[in-house]
Amino acid sequence: MRDKTNKSSHWRVKLHEVIYGTHTPAGKLFDIILLIAILTSILLVMLESVKSFDARYHKFLNISEWVITILFSLEYIARIISVKKPSKYIFSFYGIIDLLSTIPKYISLIFAGSHALVALRALRLLRMFRILKLARYLGASNSLVNALKASKAKIAVFLFTVLILAIILGTIMYMVEGDESGFTSIPTSVYWTIVTLTTVGYGDIAPQTPIGQLIATFIMIIGYGIIAVPTGIVSAEIATSKKQEFDEGRSCESCGADIMRDDADYCRKCGHKLNDE
Repeated sequence: MRDKTNKSSHWRVKLHEVIYGTHTPAGKLFDIILLIAILTSILLVMLESVKSFDARYHKFLNISEWVITILFSLEYIARIISVKKPSKYIFSFYGIIDLLSTIPKYISLIFAGSHALVALRALRLLRMFRILKLARYLGASNSLVNALKASKAKIAVFLFTVLILAIILGTIMYMVEGDESGFTSIPTSVYWTIVTLTTVGYGDIAPQTPIGQLIATFIMIIGYGIIAVPTGIVSAEIATSKKQEFDEGRSCESCGADIMRDDADYCRKCGHKLNDE
């Protein structure tokens, strides 16, 4: 009896090592297969949305999606079996994502028209952060988020100023151009002004009079300057935060923990390799 229990425990440990570990050849192979399956499932959903392609290869797409769904189902069950506390995985962020990306195909058997929910498989792309080890760059993203938070007041004032400018210039264009040129109302003129300021320029509305074209040229030039302002604000905040970090001491780029020793090569919290500066 004890031998059976030990074998069962050993089997679960091996399965857990393959699924959740990336330091073994089997774990790396599992991650590669999972990544290919995720990308393939997304490609199948995209191709099925093309009506002409779906009409020609519907049977192939349907069979392929069922194969992918079964693979995801087996992976989901294996993840539950291999952990000591299944409920912890089931109700975790990735556990919910895995479930949501697996059940739509089964639901389509009961409720017609629900097959479109298969697009939820795109959420599985979030696992690429772990598979490709992109989490190491979260430290840099935290710096950007902190810079945006620190400059939110300046950006809010800037956006409010741009909005007022768009309303004023839109009203002027409405008075200058009028219905004949497509500026049928002030909101429509403000829409055109915002599109022009952002240098998108859909071309659905265009000024016809020389004065209107002159004002449009002025708006376009302002638009190029407006694009640079938020970038400058955020860049200044990032530079300020970096200077504060340098003045206050070293910190880990990965987890943000303070480095207590000047001669430390690795973070005491997450083990990340520190840059020598």
